[in-house]
Amino acid sequence: MTERPEDIHRPAAAETAQSAPAATPSAESGAEDIVWEGDAAALDTPALTRLLTRRAAAPEDAAMPAADGDAEDDAEDGDETEDAEDDDAAGTASGDAPTADAPSEDASPGRPQRSRRPRHEQGDPGWVRLEAGEAEDDGADGDDAAEDDPDDAPAAPADAAEPTSAAPEATDGPAPTARPLSRHPQLRTGRGAILAALKTMPDSPGVYRMLDGHGDVLYVGKAKHLKRRVASYTRINQLQPRLMRMVAETRTMEIVTTASEAEALLLEANLIKRLRPRFNVLLRDDKSFPYILITGDHDFPQILKHRGARNRKGEYFGPFASAGAVNETLAVLEKAFLLRNCSDSVFESRSRPCLQYQIKRCSAPCCAYVDRESYGRLVAEARDFLRGRSAGVRQAMQDRMAEAANDLDFETAAVYRDRIKALARVTATQGINFQGLEDVDVVAIAEEGGQSCIQVFFFRGGQNYGNRAYFPANEAGSTAAEVLSAFLGQFYADKLPPREVVLDREPDEADLVAQALSVRAGHKVRLTVPRRGDKLQAVTHAATNAREALGRKLAETSSQKRLLEGTRTVFGLERAPQRIEVYDNAHISGTHAVCGMIVAGPEGFDRRSYRSFTIRDIDPAKAGGDDYAMMREVMRRRFGRLARELDEAGGETDRVAGWPDLVLLDGGEGQLQTGTEELEAAGLTGRIMVAAIAKGPDRDAGRERFFLPGRAPFRLPERDPVLYFLQRLRDEAHRFAGGQHRAKRSRAIGTSALDEIPGIGPKRKKALLHHFGSAKAVEAASLTDIARVEGISTAVARQIYGFFHPEG
Repeated sequence: MTERPEDIHRPAAAETAQSAPAATPSAESGAEDIVWEGDAAALDTPALTRLLTRRAAAPEDAAMPAADGDAEDDAEDGDETEDAEDDDAAGTASGDAPTADAPSEDASPGRPQRSRRPRHEQGDPGWVRLEAGEAEDDGADGDDAAEDDPDDAPAAPADAAEPTSAAPEATDGPAPTARPLSRHPQLRTGRGAILAALKTMPDSPGVYRMLDGHGDVLYVGKAKHLKRRVASYTRINQLQPRLMRMVAETRTMEIVTTASEAEALLLEANLIKRLRPRFNVLLRDDKSFPYILITGDHDFPQILKHRGARNRKGEYFGPFASAGAVNETLAVLEKAFLLRNCSDSVFESRSRPCLQYQIKRCSAPCCAYVDRESYGRLVAEARDFLRGRSAGVRQAMQDRMAEAANDLDFETAAVYRDRIKALARVTATQGINFQGLEDVDVVAIAEEGGQSCIQVFFFRGGQNYGNRAYFPANEAGSTAAEVLSAFLGQFYADKLPPREVVLDREPDEADLVAQALSVRAGHKVRLTVPRRGDKLQAVTHAATNAREALGRKLAETSSQKRLLEGTRTVFGLERAPQRIEVYDNAHISGTHAVCGMIVAGPEGFDRRSYRSFTIRDIDPAKAGGDDYAMMREVMRRRFGRLARELDEAGGETDRVAGWPDLVLLDGGEGQLQTGTEELEAAGLTGRIMVAAIAKGPDRDAGRERFFLPGRAPFRLPERDPVLYFLQRLRDEAHRFAGGQHRAKRSRAIGTSALDEIPGIGPKRKKALLHHFGSAKAVEAASLTDIARVEGISTAVARQIYGFFHPEG
């Protein structure tokens, strides 16, 4: 008999509190671990997969086709998120899977991954829009049960960011008291829209979305009983101020029903991660993790770093906490196991060994220096090592080294000696390991100063693959248990959870979260709050790291506030800037021209809001690399976008997400004039400060000059912290624009004549290069030879041959 979520074992009440304390070595250390275990077979997994796939293929994503210029900057091993390059860009480079919801420069940088078109016009499949019509409101203060029986009064919203108790818990004082709704016209309107939607809302499990007047999603929530949950938003006096603001902005609601609450939880997490609503607890840094891939589609497998969807056949090892850790591990594995890292097309075209063989990092299977069987043994050893069987692999190598030495084959013995040393280095740099942790994620949360930090450690095959800290947004007013529950849902929305997740406390709705993660993984997933042993030590270590990371974050935030206040003084702003946009051009004599925009604010650099602009209205190469013309085009597009959004917001800048307080241009007086002219043309003069920063006479750091409209150029004292801050902003814009330019140039260099042939996509191109080795070889091939390539029909072969030989 299949278990339902409510039938899953839950610990006795004495063992669990609403927000269990963090696990610490104490008198409880002898107690049993608290465990929640889901059942992957409890839900209709194929139906859920179809539902999530339908969400991922919603029209708002399909409306943004991939374009050139969307590469992630790999200048620093891809260790940060850098976004799309053009209005319709939506892909990635360096092995990353395309991201359907990648932001674009015309998609309002301050409102990431949210479409500007109303949701009901997009026709999101499966969703029902509940028309508000004439919103009826009785004018009460919201203490009634809103069309529900008083005996069945729903709990306060318990979705990603709301409390779960029948009455919201006070956070830092008495519960908020609302004035009569007649004195809150926006609240009255929003409550009326919710009341109207309730009239046709079912009481089944599902997910609901609250939308504002522009069709932007304000909030995504899930419920076991949709009608009861949504009705709780009409009891205004019981809501926290943040939720009052959300209700005040609500104009429309959409729902989709699901088979169970666990299915609704999975869909909710997927939508929050994709749509990033303003009133949900959000996972800020949700960049994909790197893996090590040993391919399985070739006789001589390749080892490489991989990000994104696991579309290629092979075995994946990870996740690793950073690209740097992967690169270091790959370098050691190449030395220890001599596996190739070249692409299949390069492998097929080699006639002699490459440099990797010369520096003893490859066994040169491309030139038959090693046979298939021997290479297969190397691959098997690498797999065993990555699965955590490092001791056995090292012992086998030591035995072979001793055997070779006994046979006086000292050259072979030296090879094994070097491979053993390489393995010793990688195991020595894996940091803290705990016995008994095989495939486990260890998660702990720390809270201080109204902020949270969640630390995640990854253990695979008994090896520590590193850790990463997360700082959720919009968590104010939510308990640690609620933030942790929301984090788990979003964190595993696009990655498979391990068989066990060790936590420092009980998350909100722990049994439901375990059930949902089990369905996501396709196997049972256990949530464990340890009370003894190595797991307790591991989670205590994670909690310590979370507290330390949060302390550093709070210190940085305090310093950042002082720097922003100093910036306000320097530029004569009315308030400390909450959003600074810095622009810089990058090109080589006008070729592959890109303008990069970086964003900074109270939290430091906001990499999610970075944009790069493809220059499209002029030909920079023909214009001789005209920096002023490039900047003029970018300013026209950016300020034009802001002007349109300001009109939609009724002229209130506070209602425009991503409104910049300061725009800083890398350049001198000429760039300043360009920016101010476009600002005036957009009708935004006086609303945004535009300034320019120019390097000193000898391009020396510390001698920068600043340009403001109507003021003479000036310098700041060389030791002024604000000067260092502004230099960092300028240098970051330069780094980002340069990375985008290099990525664009690399893509242009990597193109071939095959890309110009109609009907030849990536698969056929790969098959042709795999067979012939190069595009030139394809051009020289006969029609018969082309038709012999796997996946190339006779008709396609004629098309390819005709492209290279139009005369017939």
